[in-house]
Amino acid sequence: MLVGIHQLHYLPWLRYFEKIARSDVFIVLDNIQYNKNGYQNRNRIKGPEGGVLLTVPVLDKFAQPLDAVQINNRTAWRKKHLRSLQQYYRKAPYYAAHAPFFEAVYSREWESLNSLNREILGYFIKALGITTRVEYASELNVPGEATTRLIHLMQAVGGSTYYSGAHAVDTYLNLEAMNAAGLAVTPQQWKAPTYPQSYGEFVPDLSIVDCLLHCGPETMRVILGEHP
Repeated sequence: MLVGIHQLHYLPWLRYFEKIARSDVFIVLDNIQYNKNGYQNRNRIKGPEGGVLLTVPVLDKFAQPLDAVQINNRTAWRKKHLRSLQQYYRKAPYYAAHAPFFEAVYSREWESLNSLNREILGYFIKALGITTRVEYASELNVPGEATTRLIHLMQAVGGSTYYSGAHAVDTYLNLEAMNAAGLAVTPQQWKAPTYPQSYGEFVPDLSIVDCLLHCGPETMRVILGEHP
């Protein structure tokens, strides 16, 4: 059984959904340490000048776990994000189909970053037609850190092969520990696809928003490299 594991992100990019779709089980890491400079609270869409970073402001405390991160609602970030999506994508072919979701999600005053990201992730999984079983690390409640945690998560869902990030072996993954636990590793082999975009030259590695609003029902085929 192939298992993908990844942090909970805001408006995730395409490779995130490729990993979900290819996996038999996908585990969302929603209780690891918050990474201030990562993509747990931000991602990029596209405007006339290229990539545009949308960031959810948070009340950052040193070394806090992701499931403790609170959103800073003293700023008008929800209005800004919705306005950006409307401004840059209102003419995209499939904007109207997903506009009600964006309007609904940004009308709510979210307190925790995880609750916002979990709502968004669930919507996109359904919109893309992904049927992979999704589990959350906080609900599996396994011990350990780094590779030890991954092993315990894999064992908790009955996994046999870890669908790792492309550079996991060179950064955080202990292959000897995985092998000792009887687990195989398959690195993600994925190249950012090209697809119709607005505003000039193609920009890769944007949020799923960009591809979905331009490609609609064909988005998952684009992500999996099945679209001509």
